[in-house]
Amino acid sequence: MTVAILYGGKSSEHEVSLVSATGVVRNINREKYNVVLIGISRDGRWFKAPDDELNRVITNEKATLRVYEEDENLVTLCPAQGMNAFICGSKSLRADVVFPVVHGQFCEDGTLQGLLDICDIPYVGCGCMASGVTMDKEKTKAVWHDAGLPVVPYIVMTRTDLGDSKKYDVVFEKAIKELGLPLFVKPCNAGSSVGASKATSPKEFSMAFLDAFNYDNKVLIEKAVNAREIECSVTGISTCEVEDQPCSLCKAYIPGEIIPSHTFYDYDAKYNDPDGAALKIPANLNEAEIKNIQDLAVKAYRAVDASGLSRVDFFIDKDDGTIYLNEINTLPGFTPISMFPKMCEASGLKYADCIEYLLDEAVAKYKFKMQLLTTK
Repeated sequence: MTVAILYGGKSSEHEVSLVSATGVVRNINREKYNVVLIGISRDGRWFKAPDDELNRVITNEKATLRVYEEDENLVTLCPAQGMNAFICGSKSLRADVVFPVVHGQFCEDGTLQGLLDICDIPYVGCGCMASGVTMDKEKTKAVWHDAGLPVVPYIVMTRTDLGDSKKYDVVFEKAIKELGLPLFVKPCNAGSSVGASKATSPKEFSMAFLDAFNYDNKVLIEKAVNAREIECSVTGISTCEVEDQPCSLCKAYIPGEIIPSHTFYDYDAKYNDPDGAALKIPANLNEAEIKNIQDLAVKAYRAVDASGLSRVDFFIDKDDGTIYLNEINTLPGFTPISMFPKMCEASGLKYADCIEYLLDEAVAKYKFKMQLLTTK
């Protein structure tokens, strides 16, 4: 079987994707799978990596995948061609299944998934609708709230509000009055805490908007919870769980805890500061609390029709113990030291086996889809 690994992308999480994809490349079972590397440039063009790129990152533990923008290796896609959908030059690049190790807008938000659906090829992760909904923090909260799941109180400001002084003042004052200070301000459609900040005063609140609107046209304002940050990995095909196909069953793994040394678990703590946070697996929870987190994670996963893999993030209020769903990441960081694979490994699913498990799940999801009628 040939696996096409996609990495890079147009989003602000381009570098994160390179590191995640490098981890997958080093750990995928190369005796079982042939690997085709396709890098997505910052302007959104796709390029087949040079033939020696795979060997370069495997033999050099300090190396990270690169996107080589060489015109002769430009990749185009042909709809409805399945395993022959990727074209490089005058030749097709066979791919039986795609592992999109990409993060953020233009990749994790359903656009890439829709493109792969049009090409008629199996891929790891959520489908188009689930990816789009979960990329938008506001829409995810709305779905979860409708499903009776606990979310942090929030308000949204759009660029329309930002450009109208009266609307801006209404949202600004409502947020402070109803949610109180401090507040968290986040772009609705960005990951890795890009553009997110904590505001402890009206001035900081105003500055936080300016930063967040650099990354999105819609900004989420949340009550700041004095919280422990708990995460839980989930796999499965929420709309097609079948007992005789274990990879299709929705399963939550041992939860972990993020203990940041920064004000909160921001981008620098995640990727730049080696001492930015302690990662504790399992989280310091008793059996009943672990079971509760796992049950909520699966409910949150199913509520958005997720499939493939997701990392469901929680807050536990340090003051009263209240549990809140924070967000769901449908293509989470996937380096060997990232929380998603580490939590799976704590439950007995090793990193290399996790890659194979997700590929099996992608093929199973595709087969379920192929059973559907497209004509009367």
